[in-house]
Amino acid sequence: MMLEVELITKDEFQRVRNAEIDKYSRLSLLSDMCCANTLATVKRAGSGHLGSSFSSLDIVTYLYHQEMNTAELGVDHPDRDIYFSSKGHDAPGHYAVLHSLGLLSEEKFQLLRRLNGTHGHPDVSIPGMEANTGSLGMGISKAKGMAIAKKLQGAKGRVMVMTGDGELQEGQIWESLQTAAFQKVSNLIAIVDFNKIQTDKPVKEIIDLGDLARKFEVFGWHVESCNGHDFAQLENAFARLKQIGDKPKVLIADTIKGKGVSFMEGPQVLKDGHGLYAWHSGAPDNDSFEAGYAEIVQRINARLEKLSLEPLKKQVMATLERNKITLKSTAEKVVTAYGEALLQIGGQRKDIVVLDADLSADCGLRPFEKAYPERFIENGIAEQDMVSTAGGLALHGFLPIVNSFGVFLASRANEQIYCNATEKTKIIYVCHYAGLIPAGPGKSHQSLRDISMFGALPNCTIIEPCNAIETEQALRWCVEKAKQNCMIRLAISPSPRTIALPADYHFTFGQGSVINDGKDAILFAYGPVMMNEALTAAEILKDRDISLKVVNLPWLNEVNLSWLEEICEDCKFLFALDNHSGYGGLGDLLLNGLMSSPILKGKRLVKFAVDDFPACGTPKEVLAYHRLDGPSLVKRIIGAMD
Repeated sequence: MMLEVELITKDEFQRVRNAEIDKYSRLSLLSDMCCANTLATVKRAGSGHLGSSFSSLDIVTYLYHQEMNTAELGVDHPDRDIYFSSKGHDAPGHYAVLHSLGLLSEEKFQLLRRLNGTHGHPDVSIPGMEANTGSLGMGISKAKGMAIAKKLQGAKGRVMVMTGDGELQEGQIWESLQTAAFQKVSNLIAIVDFNKIQTDKPVKEIIDLGDLARKFEVFGWHVESCNGHDFAQLENAFARLKQIGDKPKVLIADTIKGKGVSFMEGPQVLKDGHGLYAWHSGAPDNDSFEAGYAEIVQRINARLEKLSLEPLKKQVMATLERNKITLKSTAEKVVTAYGEALLQIGGQRKDIVVLDADLSADCGLRPFEKAYPERFIENGIAEQDMVSTAGGLALHGFLPIVNSFGVFLASRANEQIYCNATEKTKIIYVCHYAGLIPAGPGKSHQSLRDISMFGALPNCTIIEPCNAIETEQALRWCVEKAKQNCMIRLAISPSPRTIALPADYHFTFGQGSVINDGKDAILFAYGPVMMNEALTAAEILKDRDISLKVVNLPWLNEVNLSWLEEICEDCKFLFALDNHSGYGGLGDLLLNGLMSSPILKGKRLVKFAVDDFPACGTPKEVLAYHRLDGPSLVKRIIGAMD
């Protein structure tokens, strides 16, 4: 039997919009219909953020269907009201609202997290999306710029931006609040989705925000508050905001994470405000999807019947195997190995302090957090503060191990990382979610600049291990042997295959290992994602009588020249495969090595890397798009050898 994933079409939204019913009933129906479509597209995609989409969905529905002039004037009219999300996780819900108005085509709407579809986080390439999200905290500043631009252009309309409540821990937020007030940006409205849950824990357990209304007031903003799921309260709150013409304004909307599906709603999931929230990200299993979708549709149809309207009409947009038997995955995750090694080494070294930025589960830190809470510092969504805190700890004899997603840690806190490095202490930075894959969340999460940024430091060694064994050895080397700062890149997804290292493998500074022997060409790579593609290329080339040597080199800014000469001396064709941009990665390291060696100086090396902003889609789609998958590498290698 197959599970049918259904879509509520734009014609059904048009029918409800045109029905002779009161506006609050209309808004409730439209919001629930968007809720059903959000759940369906996330299920079809296999990933996405439901909790955050659902908490903000009533607000976004109200804005587009009642408050703003965007649908009436069009998304390009200079006098239109502008809305965008700074928190970004609510993109699936935002897409559903855009689709409900016909601003986003059904074809594109259905392709969440697919190549040529919609991105996992907001992106201006998607019709109706006004701005990209990046590291959290940028939204109010960007909205302020838009609002000032409207004034400079003599254009009408308001600029509205939604932030998450956990996002308010980010330092740029408070910079933007004081400048917006000082500059009297009165056509700016911030909306706080105050659902009180961060990734998987209550905000008050991460970094308590205290009296939010009072904080905004002290910074010079006009503050309104309301129930973010009550359309009458939303209408009244925005009416009051319209009366304020001399300062920026903020609406603190009390919301429920997961609103609309009873078993996803925060109060039900977090009993008495405690525990872990399970629906922040990821697609529901089949049973949960069917139960949640049925709950929403039954509620919609009950309202339609009460209003003397026909039940919903839906169309199937995807079919999935309902009772597919899945074997327990044996794919290893290097982040799991990292967490286990961190727990073990942390028990041996009392000077280790682990720092996190609201990503403890994703970064494999929960075992250490539970075992050594006194040496675990949760900083919330505040990377710059976290890194400078680590700097202070290092100056007083501790060994800080700093964790976050690489794209946030390397770039957001780059100046703080540099300052720490100038003090010549030792800190270990762990950049999780390294590289191109997974690509579903989009370019805001794909870390492709971190090697170049850390590589510019004169006292930092950069490593990306290829499997669990190498991950444990890399962390142990950084803790026990390294004298300088270290940066470890870790893939977040399960490894496509377990990379088999030689039986006598030892993690040796500046040296790698031959994973597949060959004589016609050499391909250097690192990490589980690109090592898998390199080995795939070698397997395909073998069938074409081309012998490709695949070398795992986890050291990304250090290479032992004697070892490199020994590996490369007898081979004419050299290739480097980077899980990074083409600038500053392994390819550049090897080029520098070739130029430094009298033996290798005349050899030619071809670099394979991400040569544009990263695409969004499935791993297979995106690797092929960037010509970094095994079959594409085969074509590029043969082309270079001809």
